[in-house]
Parts: sequence; C-alpha cells; structure tokens
Amino acid sequence: MSKGELNKAIDIRVKTPDEVEALLLDLKREQLNLRFQRATGQQENTSQIRKVRRSVARVKTILAERARSTVKA
Repeated sequence: MSKGELNKAIDIRVKTPDEVEALLLDLKREQLNLRFQRATGQQENTSQIRKVRRSVARVKTILAERARSTVKA
C-alpha cells in the first residue's frame, strides 16, 4: 500500500492499534525529513508537507476516537 492510499480514514481504521502507532511514527519521520528539506532548499514539492501534516492529524483523530470508545465501554 502506498502512502497516498493510507490517507483514507477507512484504510487506517481497519489497522490494529500497533500498526496505527507505527504509521504515525513513520509519518512523523517523514514530516521531519520534509522540514529539513524545506530548510535546506532541497524541497521541490511543497504540497507534500501539507499532505503529511493532515495525515498525521487523521491518524491522531482515529487514535483519540479509539481511546474514547474504550473508556466508555
């Protein structure tokens, strides 16, 4: 599965909690690398930062939803 496909919330929801945590870690690393590229002037695709930032938010939202559902149960 490519990173573009993982942006969909449905694809993230079917993953196990460990897989979602690993995905979040990968996205955070990618976000850091993109920030370094921007700072050094090596970045060509500036829209990639926005996509990764939104993917991180999407994953965090799903993790928060799962946490709230386990507290209620």
